[in-house]
Parts: sequence; structure tokens; C-alpha cells
Amino acid sequence: MAKIKQHSPVLFFYNNSKKWLTKISKKESFHTHLGVIKHSDAIGKEYGSKLVTNKDKYVYLLEPTMYDYVMKIQHGTQIVYPKDIGYIITRAGIGDGQKILEIGTGSGSLTSFIASIVKPRGHVYTFDVDENFMKIAEKNIRKAGVSKYVTQHNLDLKTAKKMPLEDMDVALIDLGDPWVVIPQVRQMLKGSGCVFAICPTMNQLEKLTMALVENEFTDIESTEHIIRTIEAREGKTRHSFMGIGHTTYLCFARKAFFDRESRQSSEEPTVSESDKKVSKVKKAITIKKSSKKTS
Repeated sequence: MAKIKQHSPVLFFYNNSKKWLTKISKKESFHTHLGVIKHSDAIGKEYGSKLVTNKDKYVYLLEPTMYDYVMKIQHGTQIVYPKDIGYIITRAGIGDGQKILEIGTGSGSLTSFIASIVKPRGHVYTFDVDENFMKIAEKNIRKAGVSKYVTQHNLDLKTAKKMPLEDMDVALIDLGDPWVVIPQVRQMLKGSGCVFAICPTMNQLEKLTMALVENEFTDIESTEHIIRTIEAREGKTRHSFMGIGHTTYLCFARKAFFDRESRQSSEEPTVSESDKKVSKVKKAITIKKSSKKTS
């Protein structure tokens, strides 16, 4: 049985709206409206145990999941929610050992979740241009315990002359103008590699889809995912009045080879044997006419 120790991560859980994620430190206490929660009281207890505060209120000592880390991280930017992350992982077939390219680190929520899926043999290479956001993301990634599986790059791939990666399994794009980096993404993806872009508006989806077709991507799919929680209670179960509705649109595609160049060359008009004969006759007539004028 997993016991809570010094520096163990713990989710102090009272209910869905009142929960706190922290790392245990013997000398610290947590002051809430439920009373004082002493970290030392949690040490030695099993995950799942109940802890009673000085106000005779209780909290459960839960072992944090990656979902808890993502929902509790410091937000420097809009995060990608688990309801969308789950579909990204499933649709792209993300798993252990894969190499993931991420453009637009943001707060590191998607980065952390994906790193927890591809570890221990896989890796996430994430790119951003805002140093302040990168520092926030670094802190969140470290707090989630996946720093070993993430490499952060301060580089603008839109203007980079040489692409730093190749043979990536999946590319994740979280930019305001994702269509701009599609040519660069194509260079770094392996054949049939997947790309997912996070698009807050439908106008972005339109421009992105055009860029995907132009850059020879197929299996293009745009979706929206809405989740509604249910308040299940005896005799009065109903849907929750508060929930997560629209957060973003997701656009998925796969790298393909349309063979446009070979098709264009094959479609060029060819000179048939009869055309060659006609050309020779015309040339002979032209020579005879010019010789008569000379004489």
C-alpha cells in the first residue's frame, strides 16, 4: 500500500469545487475555510485516507492523477482541457515510445499530459517564442513530474531556415495561425504522421484545411467536443448547471504523398509519331521554298 511521505504529492479533496493539490512538507499547514490542514498529519497515512481538520471537517488524501495536475496548473494561457486531450491521444494513436512535436507550449498542460503517455521511451519536443510562458510551462511540467521526457525550445519555426527535427510521429499545433507552419510540420513528420491543431474559431479551421490540402495531407477531420456532467443524487438526479461547453475546435490530418509532380509531368502533351512526320514534311517544304527564292 502506498504511504504518504515527506514531499509526496497529495490532493486534499473535500468536493469537486473544493480541492487542493500540494506537495507534503512536515512544517507546513494549509489554512482553509474548512479549518487547518496540517501536512504532518498526512504523513504515514495511506492514499485514500480521511484527515479531520480542527473544525471537525474532513478531507480525503488522494493520489493526484495527470488530470489533477492539468486542471490545477498555473495558467499563463488558455489550456487544452482533458476532454479534448483524450480525443487527441485516441485519434492520433499516441503511445509509449513516440516522438511528439509541439508548436506552441503555452502553459504546458498538453505537453505534460502527452509526456505522461509517451514515457518512458518517448519524448515531447515543444517550441515557443515567449520566454515568460516558457518559464510558467517549465514549472508546470516539473510539477507534473515529466520534465525528463520534455525538451523545450525557444525557436520560431515560422522563420527557421532549417528544421531541427525529423521523423516525428505526431505534431500538435496550438497557434493563432496554425496554417502558417504546415509546410514546416510536413518536413518534420514521418510518412502518414498525424497532425492535430487547436483552433478556437471556424475561420481558422477553413484556412488550416486549405493549407493541409495544399501541403498534401489527407484524412482531414474537424471536430468539437462538449462534456456535460450529471449531478447524480437519490431522487433528484439532473445535469449540472455548470460545465465545460465549447473550448476549441480540433483539426486532424495525416501526411500523405499526392505525387503531384509526377502526375503533372505525365499530363504534359507528348509528340506522337504522326506529329513527328507532319513536322518533318513542314520542315522540308520550308527548305524548298527558301531554296527557290535564293535561285
